[in-house]
Amino acid sequence: MKLRAIAVSLMAASVLGISGLALAEYPEKPVQFIVPWPPGDLEDVLTRMIADDFQAEYGVPAAVVNKPGGGGGPFPGAIDVATAPADGYTIGSFIIAIPVVGPQIGIPELNPDPFEPLGNFLTYPFVIAVSDSAPYDDMAGLAEHAQSNDVVLGHFGAPLVPTKVTFGLAKEMGFAFAADAAFDALDCNSLASGDVDVINTTLQQIRPCLDSVKILASIGSERLSLTPDVPTVAELAPTLDVSLWNGLFVHKDTPADVREKIIAVAKKTIASEKAMTFAADTGAQLYWQDAAAVSALIEKDIATLDAIDALLAQ
Repeated sequence: MKLRAIAVSLMAASVLGISGLALAEYPEKPVQFIVPWPPGDLEDVLTRMIADDFQAEYGVPAAVVNKPGGGGGPFPGAIDVATAPADGYTIGSFIIAIPVVGPQIGIPELNPDPFEPLGNFLTYPFVIAVSDSAPYDDMAGLAEHAQSNDVVLGHFGAPLVPTKVTFGLAKEMGFAFAADAAFDALDCNSLASGDVDVINTTLQQIRPCLDSVKILASIGSERLSLTPDVPTVAELAPTLDVSLWNGLFVHKDTPADVREKIIAVAKKTIASEKAMTFAADTGAQLYWQDAAAVSALIEKDIATLDAIDALLAQ
């Protein structure tokens, strides 16, 4: 009888343990936000704000993990999110290129696209910039200079959207870069070193030296608040109108209730005073764009990039 009683007790404990697991609510362990770039740029700072608020809201550790791709773009970080369990404990803070370009460049983990958006929260103030010692002041001057001089472009990766837009703009304006190279960071030192002549980068990375650089154009359809006199690429070449956004993404098998908890914190963060102050200081455009709108935007951006690829193939 004693053995039977022990067995019954063990079975009951086992059932209670299983029930406890079933009732466990997300989140119950540390959460990672993967930023596939080095620390310090706009998406990194804002994702850290979201992670801090997530930790405060739910009482579990939440951290940003930076996983840059060594000048090859953000795809190693994206693969980490794609191969992690679809449980909401690994969240991607992704630029436009990951869902738009990632499935098309031969990376098995990203094709078919394994992600679904939670929402977009940022449009980058992305610019084409040169040193203030450059003998031209605008894109027309660069185009004329490049006719008789070698001009080297620094970018974040050849497959990425701003790089393709910059190549497309050069083609539309009748010139080509003599060479180009990919970097994880493109900042004041990139131009000061003389390694490249032109960079396409975020305004955040060259804020410390804005007085010693020239902004030739911004990438997107709206002029930047910090450079209101600088034309957009869309003004110079309307077919190249594409915005450079960043959002939160999870594996498509992630449960709906988990998504809702992440979204609730992110929306609150982006609407906060600290985020709005950061936006005013950096020229970033902040908002919350829901998953359905992001999915539609991705389809539009894929079509735009296809048109740019066709232009570059001519």
